[in-house]
Amino acid sequence: MIDNSKLEALKKLIEGATCITILTHPNPDGDAVGSSVGLRLLLKALGKEVYSVVPNSFPEFLGWMEEANQCLNYEQNPPLVEEVLSKTDLIFCVDFNSISRLNGLGELVKQFGIPKVLIDHHLFPEDDFVLQFSDLTVSSTSELVYHIAKELGLRSHLSVGAAEALYTGIMTDTGSFSYASSNPTTFHVVADLLELEINKDKIHQTVYNTFSEERMRLMGYCLSEKMVVFKSYKTAYIALTLKDLNKFKYKSGDTEGIVNLPLSIHDVNVSVLFTEQSDGSVKMSLRSKGEFSVNDFSRKYFYGGGHKNAAGGRMSMKMPELLKYFEICVRDNADEICKSI
Repeated sequence: MIDNSKLEALKKLIEGATCITILTHPNPDGDAVGSSVGLRLLLKALGKEVYSVVPNSFPEFLGWMEEANQCLNYEQNPPLVEEVLSKTDLIFCVDFNSISRLNGLGELVKQFGIPKVLIDHHLFPEDDFVLQFSDLTVSSTSELVYHIAKELGLRSHLSVGAAEALYTGIMTDTGSFSYASSNPTTFHVVADLLELEINKDKIHQTVYNTFSEERMRLMGYCLSEKMVVFKSYKTAYIALTLKDLNKFKYKSGDTEGIVNLPLSIHDVNVSVLFTEQSDGSVKMSLRSKGEFSVNDFSRKYFYGGGHKNAAGGRMSMKMPELLKYFEICVRDNADEICKSI
């Protein structure tokens, strides 16, 4: 149940705003785009002028959502985003908890001093928000957007397009409802969205089964050539360099889901995907089964964090050194990893 005083305050902020902008995190995933699009369509149904801004491009397989391709890309057009912010009365920050995560876009946002509302489900939100709707128990930010809409009495304003976007966010952030974050409440929300006559099978097909040939070949390459398994530690990793990515004509979203593949191995409890970035840093995606928290693991060793069974990190070390460091970290936590299931 969401605090009534917060809901009343949010209702007043929305009513008093003429122009609203929705922001989400860099490299937007299904939940980021789904919650942003779903919220935008809901607010537009209330007669508001609404813009969605992404720091950079999101995967093509998310572009089918209604008005998703109308999201403004800050990396491609900073002046246009600045123009939009100059007339914005209220900002919603969805699926991230710190303005600093937005890098250059975050600095621009701070210059305007616009009131910001947080809707998120990650640990340790910063204090730079006039209102915070932060709940670690929900499966996804998209689910939280739905709860807020329902508590505000706005469910009737949810269009099929908005429902499809929110469903996509929930589906992708729960690994198609396979993660522990999928609780009974999540399935009640999904049932409610299905009553709005969304086509769940078509959504799943569009998100998961419309990849390019190059992406499929990259996946095979990851499994046959790049996957390393530490059997004694019940851990596996895949490390992709820029050379690897360029070999398969990498596009945003092509590595989506690859980190989960090693978890299909019976005796693997932790899987990590290392991806070299153009600035020389290495992005990490971490997944786990059972009780081992990759959130704690990433926060302790890799300046990252996230959720218990799904987290991220980023390191400035070169790939070979990072992999050696990673093996040491795994060895130090082997007992906890091995007893996870």
